[in-house]
Amino acid sequence: MPEPRYRRRKEDRPDEIAQAAFEAFAARGYAATKVEDVAKRAGVSKGLLYLYYKTKEDLFKAVIRNVVVRRIDRLIAGLDDTDQSAEAFIRGPMLGMLRQMPGSPIAVVIRLLIAEGPKHPDLVDYYWDNVASRGLEAFQGLLDRAVESGEFRRCPASEQPQLFIAPVIMSVIWRAVFAKRSLDSDRLIETQIDLLLSELRADHTIEESP
Repeated sequence: MPEPRYRRRKEDRPDEIAQAAFEAFAARGYAATKVEDVAKRAGVSKGLLYLYYKTKEDLFKAVIRNVVVRRIDRLIAGLDDTDQSAEAFIRGPMLGMLRQMPGSPIAVVIRLLIAEGPKHPDLVDYYWDNVASRGLEAFQGLLDRAVESGEFRRCPASEQPQLFIAPVIMSVIWRAVFAKRSLDSDRLIETQIDLLLSELRADHTIEESP
């Protein structure tokens, strides 16, 4: 027998409110968005919204969990379970995720943090603790394992996973600041990956100047 609609609706309501919050923040920014705006978008009363999220900060944290943390969890699970070589994983699942990010909801969250993070350091800390630090730590683990196995060599590129994310952040900033000026973010990201992997390969040799 199908589950009653109202029961399914109740279970889905937190995610629906978080989605409405994401849309409101994307349209107006964090500071300018009011809880009433989110409630209206979600089609619920302000009082009902407060049953799930006590503050606007809680709403933004829910957006981070829904939009970003779930994707990071999948990536980390892939890093932990993969039987691919490090280079194959980087050129496959990792590159696929990086290419999607500049035009994804993740980019909206990053832009909000860049624009309003200095005034709301607690939200930046939440993003760091639940997204950035976890992703960087997991990817550093992949690089370390590749060095230990002899696939990669120990070098500055193997100790700075931020280098792999840098073209994504640049693409997000570019789109926000230079919206009318095109940037081939796919090519930018792929070129950075090629350069880093060339530097990381254990058979890499440095040409000496004559």
